[in-house]
Amino acid sequence: MTDGLRPHLTYALPMKICCTALLLLFALTPGTQAQVASSAEARPASVPTPVLSPEIKDDHSVTFRLKAPNAKTVTLRGQWDKNPLPLTRAEDGIWSGTFPTVPPGVWEYSFDVDGLYLLDPGNPAIKPSREPRSSILHIPSSPPAAWDFQDVPHGTVHQHTYFSKALGRPRELVVYTPSRHIPNTAGPLPLLVLQHGSGDNQQTWVTHGKAHWILDNLIASGKARPMIVVMLDGHPLGRTSPQDPNRRAAALDAFRRELFEDALPLVETEYPVSKEPSSRAIAGLSMGGGQALSIGLSHLDRFAWVGAFSAGPADEKVTATLLADVASTNAKLRLLWIGCGVDDRALLRNEAFVTQLKAGGIEHEWHATPGAHTWPLWRTYLADFLPRLFQ
Repeated sequence: MTDGLRPHLTYALPMKICCTALLLLFALTPGTQAQVASSAEARPASVPTPVLSPEIKDDHSVTFRLKAPNAKTVTLRGQWDKNPLPLTRAEDGIWSGTFPTVPPGVWEYSFDVDGLYLLDPGNPAIKPSREPRSSILHIPSSPPAAWDFQDVPHGTVHQHTYFSKALGRPRELVVYTPSRHIPNTAGPLPLLVLQHGSGDNQQTWVTHGKAHWILDNLIASGKARPMIVVMLDGHPLGRTSPQDPNRRAAALDAFRRELFEDALPLVETEYPVSKEPSSRAIAGLSMGGGQALSIGLSHLDRFAWVGAFSAGPADEKVTATLLADVASTNAKLRLLWIGCGVDDRALLRNEAFVTQLKAGGIEHEWHATPGAHTWPLWRTYLADFLPRLFQ
């Protein structure tokens, strides 16, 4: 019967078949129902086996691997060895090679794939920079070095995003605070402004420089005073060319304004820091060292401690001002610490600056040490510099 409407076809099916179909339908889980519904679709490809790289052995041998089936040549360039390591290709397209021994330290490395430098996709430890191309390999020392993790009270690394009134756009900075389990951390605490080099950013001193562990270890051992450290992005106008002095001067002025108008007020609001010049320091490496010299030495009413590691050149006007009143400079400046590696490309300009200081009678410390323009040297300098502060 149709009762004037479309026939009810369901009633045309045998009752036994209907019941069986319903039971099967309700017996399926939602996930199984979805699989049944998509049974006509192709099965997904199997998940590839992860490539283990780097693989660190107890004897400090390290094996690196990279899956690049279409590459013609792959080499590994590690900061610990001047000679690149050629990698060998297996049938599955995985290239591999082993360094028999990698010395203890925090090292940078990259794959060179047919002339293109790549990060190690198997290693989440990446050196922060404006153009990330280096992975990080950390081989701890025995006994532990100042930059190795140690079982001591650990401080906290804070990240702040703020609107810079000086620059008119959002910016970021990083702040280190010591562990509350260390005595004498209730505040007010001394403050160190610590700056990175050209191409890096506000996170590099922590992620790659291990500044937070250096501070933890030195403070826990009583070698350094508890302090708060602020690290800014030192590229307020982006990267600038050394061949463009006008742009460099504008970038330095923009950094100075951001530091004084935005960063320091933020830190003073959020953290128990002292505002006394005797409790404030500024230091940096390479470009950041030039920023520390130019800003710190021209504002001795704000900073009594200045550190420069393989520093870029200071503003010539700053040097002239220091030499114009040597007595006042030496009375305000508690420490001017300058260090540079003897194989560093910045050695000559640092020696020229030190010669000016000596001739003018400006009190300072000069450290010419083995090393080049690299992070292994700057970690050592920070570990040497921190115990001198705020004493």
